Formats: sequence, C-alpha cells, structure tokens
Amino acid sequence: MVFAIVVAALAGLILGSFANVVAYRLPRGESLSTPASRCPDCGHAVRPRDNIPVISWLALHGRCRDCDKPIARRLPIVEAATAVLFAAVVIARGDDTANVVLGLVLVAFLVPLTLLDLDTRLLPNRITLPAGAAAILLGSLLDPSGEVERLLSGVAAGGFFLLAALAYPQGMGIGDVKLAAVLGLFLGRDVAAALLVALVAGVLVGAAIIARSGVAEGRRTAVPFGPFLALGGVVALIAGDELVDAYLGAF
Repeated sequence: MVFAIVVAALAGLILGSFANVVAYRLPRGESLSTPASRCPDCGHAVRPRDNIPVISWLALHGRCRDCDKPIARRLPIVEAATAVLFAAVVIARGDDTANVVLGLVLVAFLVPLTLLDLDTRLLPNRITLPAGAAAILLGSLLDPSGEVERLLSGVAAGGFFLLAALAYPQGMGIGDVKLAAVLGLFLGRDVAAALLVALVAGVLVGAAIIARSGVAEGRRTAVPFGPFLALGGVVALIAGDELVDAYLGAF
C-alpha cells in the first residue's frame, strides 16, 4: 500500500504539471504536446532540470532562470494538490482496483477542468466528452457489473442539472450539466454525495459574497460552478460510500 501511495503521488505530480499546460494552452488554441514548455515572458525553452514538478519551482525561488520574471505560484500548488489527491484516492479506495483506476482518472480530468472554469468560465467539450467516454470504457472493462448503475447515475445527475440549467440559465451552464453527468458515470450512486457537497459549497460561497459585497453586487458576481462540482467529486471519491450510507441509515 505504501508503494502504491508513493507511485500515485508521483503520478499526480506529473499529471498536475500537465494540467497546468492544458489550462494555459487550450484556451489559446495551442497544441498540448508541442512545442516544449517555454517561459511565457521571455520565450526561452524550459530546461529539463527546471521542469521537475514543485522541486524546480522551489530551486528557482519561483523565478525564470533566463529573464528572472516570477513563475506563477499556482503551478506548484496545482502539482502538489494533484499529488495529494492521487494519494488520497489510493488510500480511500485501495482495496478495489476498479474504483482506484476510475478515481484516479476522474481526478486527472477534474483538475484541468477546474482550472479552465476558473480562468475562462468554460468547461470545454474537448475534456468533458473524453472524460465521459473514458468512464464508460474503463467501467465496462474493470467493473462491468456496476456499469448499469453508473450509466443511470450519469443520466440522473446530468438530467437534474439540465432541469436547473433550463430553469435558470444565468446560474447554470450546459458545461455544468455535462460535468455532473461525467461525475455520475465515474461515481455511480456516490454522485448523490458529490452533488450535495457541490450545492452546499456553492450556497455557502454565494452567501459569503453577498455578505461581503451586498445583495445587489453579490447577485451580479459570476462564480463558476465547475470547481464546486469538482470538490464534490473529490469528497465523493474519498468518503462517498460513508456519506450515502449515513444518509440512507438516517432515513
């Protein structure tokens, strides 16, 4: 288990670094594979020794080796957070290979989607559609007996958010609908916990914004909902079964 956790964390560092690339290049219409990483200020290619997740940022004191311009702190934070999430999935679901694989792949998609929604207020089809396809393919191969539940959960979660988007288009986008469906395809019944966490977190943040800025200003403040769905997905990955069982036990 310790070896698996370490491997997962290292993989998370690499995937977190790639998520930063996706979040930067995809909105600009650039290739995700070429050219090699470059400083956005001076254009110099990043040397291999300066491209080690987290460690290189620390070694360079957060500045480009060539032009000495600051490197965004978000980069190592995303890398470290993804590593922690990968390790947490293995710890929480390590007794079930199918659930571990589905959980890791879901996190790999949620991280860049969160960054893109924060930056652009968009959840692009180029990520959500492959995520849904990956969920169906992996679920069918690794856990065929549970695929019907996951498919129904995806339809239910997506349908619930579609009704919300149709009723209040200003507050819910079609990208959120697709992401909710993707969560269902990965999580199965645990998507209920994910959606509950997302809605509660969204309400709390909205209330905090209104309390700080006032009702009129707060209602005009655009807050992307994708990060809340991603938060719910992570919570469901780690403690979804316990939350659902506790709810069913209480009622």
